[in-house]
Amino acid sequence: MKVFLSLVFAMFVIAGCGNTENATDEREQISDELDPTEELQSPAEQEQNDRLGYVRYTKDQLNNDGEQNHTAKVDRTEMANMITRIILRNDGFDEVATLVTDEEVLIAYQKNDELEDDRAADIAKRSAMSATPRFYHVYVSDNESLMNDIHSLHNSSSQNKNYDNTINQIIKEMKKTPQGLNK
Repeated sequence: MKVFLSLVFAMFVIAGCGNTENATDEREQISDELDPTEELQSPAEQEQNDRLGYVRYTKDQLNNDGEQNHTAKVDRTEMANMITRIILRNDGFDEVATLVTDEEVLIAYQKNDELEDDRAADIAKRSAMSATPRFYHVYVSDNESLMNDIHSLHNSSSQNKNYDNTINQIIKEMKKTPQGLNK
């Protein structure tokens, strides 16, 4: 009988330890899945990944992040593409050239005669402002020759010593044309 009770007691101990290990493993798995410090994995469906961005941290995780540098990066070409497409979807615009720098958005456009100058400038400026962070300065112009100047800037290097002067000259010329309605 003592042997039987010892065996039953041993089985309870082993079964209890197994449940504890399973519970511990399950808690660790959940913790690992929720830990954003682990390498971020894309959702199974790429379409969902393109529509949503999600991160969740605790204060401790953020404080223990170490020396990692996390900065948001802006794809300037994609931003210029988006701004140009938004503007061209409006009636009255025939051609648009957009350049996005680290601080400015320069937009030169060709419009038809049906669209008023101030209205065209307002549409172009508001379109850019809706697609860029607030710290960007937006300059617009219906001076079609500035499209070539913007294009030449696109092909030059920001390391070029004349780069800043060229941008400033283009901005100066753009300011001679309407910059949007002041409301």
